[in-house]
Amino acid sequence: MLDTARSLITRAGQRLGLDQETINKLIEIDKEHAFEIQLDDGQMFDAYRIQHSNRRGPYKGGIRFHPNVDLDEVRALATLMSFKTAAVGLPLGGGKGGISVDPKKLSDQQLEELSRKYVRHLQTNIGPDKDVPAPDVNTNPQIIDWMVDEYEQLTGDKTKASFTGKSLDRGGSLGRDSATGRGGVIALQELLKYLGLDKQPIRIAIQGFGNVGSFFATVGANEHPNWKLVAVSDSAATLVSEDGLNADDLAKYKLKRKSFADYQADGVEVLAATEIISRDVDVLVLAALEDAINENNARVVNAKIILELANGPVSETAFDYLNEKNTVIVPDIIANSGGVIVSYLEWVQNKNGQHWPEDRVNRELTNYMVKACDALFKTADAKNVSLKEAAFINAIQNLLK
Repeated sequence: MLDTARSLITRAGQRLGLDQETINKLIEIDKEHAFEIQLDDGQMFDAYRIQHSNRRGPYKGGIRFHPNVDLDEVRALATLMSFKTAAVGLPLGGGKGGISVDPKKLSDQQLEELSRKYVRHLQTNIGPDKDVPAPDVNTNPQIIDWMVDEYEQLTGDKTKASFTGKSLDRGGSLGRDSATGRGGVIALQELLKYLGLDKQPIRIAIQGFGNVGSFFATVGANEHPNWKLVAVSDSAATLVSEDGLNADDLAKYKLKRKSFADYQADGVEVLAATEIISRDVDVLVLAALEDAINENNARVVNAKIILELANGPVSETAFDYLNEKNTVIVPDIIANSGGVIVSYLEWVQNKNGQHWPEDRVNRELTNYMVKACDALFKTADAKNVSLKEAAFINAIQNLLK
């Protein structure tokens, strides 16, 4: 993923006529923090915080707890975050953090200890005006609340603006849980308008039905009756129904931590998890993990439109192949930016001692997404480039202002 991110930046920079030294400076990482955390029981974990760029404002980016977290992954995600915040016009930079751990193997007490010790290692390098972390894969408001509390105890800061993604009673924002999925709905809605397809029936498949995929499905179903969800997948199985799947029912099912492999309903076919990629649909939403579409499966993709709700879900090789096929790919740095937009709105509320109603948060999110999509389509048309290249061109121009 790191090579893909750097290649995209290089391509966009070359389109703008930038020299290699300027492109290298855009790619260059400001600071890297790599360290070990030892729990009281002796367990050791590798931990990271990468601060890519603060040209536009404080570093911003999530913290993930996952066994596969490594330095290159965090570098790539931090880099992409800088370009994401720039592409959607936020006064923030880009960072990312992570710990190489399977949180399911830790007790709540161990998880709290790990979270607090992560903050102790980083406390002089983070803060409301330096670096504002947020939740990511396998982290949640409880973990962020522990981190905020630890930061407050260490520094005396009472703004709650040191982290975003907090629980509501600890300074979190309404609308944050659904933000990435809702932002994806807005991005697809704007794309369909741009393509002149917004009045037509749209058949959708979603790979990944965690927080982002499920909110995309439920918000889309509630706001766009002409969108039909015909296939969904988790890591175990794909569910298919040409008559349409009920997004709300599926979301409730997954909240019980059940597998789609065990799902039963009239008219619903249960297939292998990998089958989602080849469904013949109008829109394939990728809401799982990076490189979901790669050189091994790109040729079986039948969707006309791909919406990247995960980070880096289409590899560089797959992107080149699909682009040649005229598959429209809505890039991750636009499509999944709803999360960082509402994180920014949470930070603003904290800094100003405010707590906005959800409809205001959603209005602000919509405004940012619509403006970013409009700029995306204009650049793609003006420069005759793919949407992915257009997004990086816009990001670079904003970073160089």
